Amino acid sequence: MTMRLRLLAPFLVAALVAAGCTESGEPPAPDVLRVGLPVPVSTNPADARDQAGRLVTSALWTPLADYDPVTGKATPRAAESIGSTDRTTWTVKLKDGGQFHDGTPVTAQSYVDTWKVVAGESWAGSKVLKDLVRAKEITAPDPLTIRLVLDRPSGQIPALLSSPALVPLPASALASRDWIRFFAQPVGNGPFRMDGGWQPTGAKLVRVADAPGKARVIELKTGDATALYDAVKSGKLDLSTVVPGERHEAMHADFAQRHVMWALPNVSYLGFPLTAPQFSEATVRHGFALGVDRAALEAGVLDKQVDPAKSLLPPAVAPGERSSTCRPCTFDAGAGKALLTQAEFPAAPVHFGQFQPRWLRPLAEQVTKAAGVPLSPDPGEGPFAIDVDLVTPSPQEVLAKIVELTGYTSDGFADLLKSAEETESADSGEVYRLAENQLLRDLPVAPLWSGHGHAVWAERVGEVKATTFGSVDLSAVTLR
Repeated sequence: MTMRLRLLAPFLVAALVAAGCTESGEPPAPDVLRVGLPVPVSTNPADARDQAGRLVTSALWTPLADYDPVTGKATPRAAESIGSTDRTTWTVKLKDGGQFHDGTPVTAQSYVDTWKVVAGESWAGSKVLKDLVRAKEITAPDPLTIRLVLDRPSGQIPALLSSPALVPLPASALASRDWIRFFAQPVGNGPFRMDGGWQPTGAKLVRVADAPGKARVIELKTGDATALYDAVKSGKLDLSTVVPGERHEAMHADFAQRHVMWALPNVSYLGFPLTAPQFSEATVRHGFALGVDRAALEAGVLDKQVDPAKSLLPPAVAPGERSSTCRPCTFDAGAGKALLTQAEFPAAPVHFGQFQPRWLRPLAEQVTKAAGVPLSPDPGEGPFAIDVDLVTPSPQEVLAKIVELTGYTSDGFADLLKSAEETESADSGEVYRLAENQLLRDLPVAPLWSGHGHAVWAERVGEVKATTFGSVDLSAVTLR
């Protein structure tokens, strides 16, 4: 059946409704940055899985660390250091002087209390927090020290602690647990505070500390992608974090040196029911994988908002780039058809699972034509869609989810996962690649694509940078 791993937020801020851009076009104040974005699904850092939500929460909160998926290294942010001598007991030292926007101090106990509360919620980050809370010990021995004692060695803790889902909430929010009210006007520990809460057309952010040359005030304006893009082009906005497919090619001319693209923490696969007799052979699964024209789907139903897969692990968590595209990631109709013929795959129609994303029907039609096997996007025991929205930047989350959803088992693979988890994040890339290579041989899932974000900006704007889990870093943007 079709698996969708994105749970809707347990609440929606009532004031968040879609609105078009209605700016007058008057020149902005020198220290005001006008930013266009879609309406966030949630302003909860533990449940923000859309790009707009990440943009807002990354401005309002500072994570313990930043993670670089290329090197696998975590750089402390709110933390002074994250370390361990045995990978079982971890010590996090916080930077002194941290404060919430309400003036209360951010302490180690703030994190411990937040993690315990959020672990009991149904948010996207709650499962990660439940896993963390299962640690034998999670304490705050002093105001600036968090101590984690795990039930098994793990080198992935620095990457895990960089997740936006693990930022602290103030004691007042934890006491009331009135989440609808709190996330309508969030109080974080980040470089900006929200002034006045969400309005029907957006919000106002005010910088907490002076930063010469950078925005003191950010005006967030919600609207549809085309309207926001055109508003930047006409000077009514300074920056937009969305580019519709219809403007994708024009972006390179309209904003030649003023656009950026980056990997998003999501990935899609075509999963195979390994217990079904017709899909028990890897040859069959490879045949189906080669029949998917990812580029055609990317340019069509996916509106140029994704990158066709080059590997099984998405760029958002991949420990280093692959030098070439993996064989099951390529489109080769002839080879795919030959593999299915070789396996004597039956000509009876193959049915997909339930709960289908919009791309499953065109994919079924495409593979039917390419591989010569009749596919039906109707419920049945056949290939199913897997859309994964990542909460942490560790490859462990992706690989464990594949095992969970497909029932794939292999002693060798389990050993590789254990070895990768125990290895330090910065040194685990080689082990994760070995695990990935085994999955590419056995192919319980066919890699399809992962998402990417866009931003375009006006000439008065500079230093626009984006991160996988934070979208555009509004605190780094300069104004001229």
